Amino acid sequence: MSGSHPPSPFDIARRDGAPGPLSGVRVLDLSAYIAGPYGCTLLADQGAEVIKVEPPSGDNLRKYPSTLEAESRAFLGVNRSKRGVVLDLKQADQRALLMRLVRGADVLVHNFRPGVPARLGIDFESLNRINPRLVYCAVTGYGESGPLRDKAGYDQVLQTMTGMCAMQGKPGGAPEILYGSVVDYYAAALVAAGVSSALFERERSGEGQYVGVSLLRSALTMQSARMIWAEGEPEGVGRDMRSGGVTGIHPTADGWLYISANTPHFWTALCEKTGLAELAGDPRYDSVRKRAEHSAELLARLHAALAARSALEWEALFGEDVPCAAARKVEDMFAHPQVQAEDMIATLAHPLLGSYRGIARPIVFGRTPGPQPFAAPVFDQDTDAVAAAAAGDGP
Repeated sequence: MSGSHPPSPFDIARRDGAPGPLSGVRVLDLSAYIAGPYGCTLLADQGAEVIKVEPPSGDNLRKYPSTLEAESRAFLGVNRSKRGVVLDLKQADQRALLMRLVRGADVLVHNFRPGVPARLGIDFESLNRINPRLVYCAVTGYGESGPLRDKAGYDQVLQTMTGMCAMQGKPGGAPEILYGSVVDYYAAALVAAGVSSALFERERSGEGQYVGVSLLRSALTMQSARMIWAEGEPEGVGRDMRSGGVTGIHPTADGWLYISANTPHFWTALCEKTGLAELAGDPRYDSVRKRAEHSAELLARLHAALAARSALEWEALFGEDVPCAAARKVEDMFAHPQVQAEDMIATLAHPLLGSYRGIARPIVFGRTPGPQPFAAPVFDQDTDAVAAAAAGDGP
């Protein structure tokens, strides 16, 4: 996809292992926090060569609380398989270095507020003149226009604004945050998808283009099933996708168990395996809606039955007959046999930590599985090498 690029500083980032579907694509990641950086990481996972460009103060995610003394856990998780450089874009000579990099790049991603790129001379129009094939992706909080365009956007701010927290809370209770930066990570997936689509289109047209991803669009897109308002419907209509009643997290003799029993087959299997077979044929409970309406009486009987075994024992007993999962700690996933079988965890060498384990295979490609991942860069790791390589690239 990268066409006939001249030798470039990205040559320092040759990847070990098999090619990926994006091998040969060169990405400049000027973004910080999660949405933009992890979007670029997803591109790196697919073989793209990614250089992360940080300001002298560093990506703010490096400063987030972490039990690791030498590095931020969040930064490590979001920025694997990148080379790291530091540039002060307020300095003319360092902007000039960035422009050299832009000439040899396929993609640039940033998350500056809409008015900032023009002040720095790195807006789409300016960079398009330098490299018309550049795919330019801007990640914003609220989009490119409108009264909130220049407002800083953050995951949990957008969760709260867009109704996610109100839906997450219990009826009549306080809104609740969904921890885990779900809007950021969904936006990251949109970054990777949007950039890949623009690269595909460029193969036809030969031209790059602007790609816009916002946390606002991401938060609302995540709620597409809720974001339906039919003609004539009043305010306050039911938009909760939770089926209620039996489907949910339940206590057991030891631990908690999530059960999904929305279909007739799964409802019948649940009743039979918990010793409540008579409920399966009771017409009062023969639909999801009816079970939700009679949830109080059903849950009393179900919880009494579940108290006979632990969550892990029920999980094994239900097997494939009842969709369920024992509530686990995230640490349990590192050695989970399914995760191991899917080869999702890699051990990455790191100059300060020695090594760490992390996610490394979010997408499976049969013919172009992609190169081996490597650790997120330490601060200022590759600046000298990139600058030296760029010096030979011409004006």
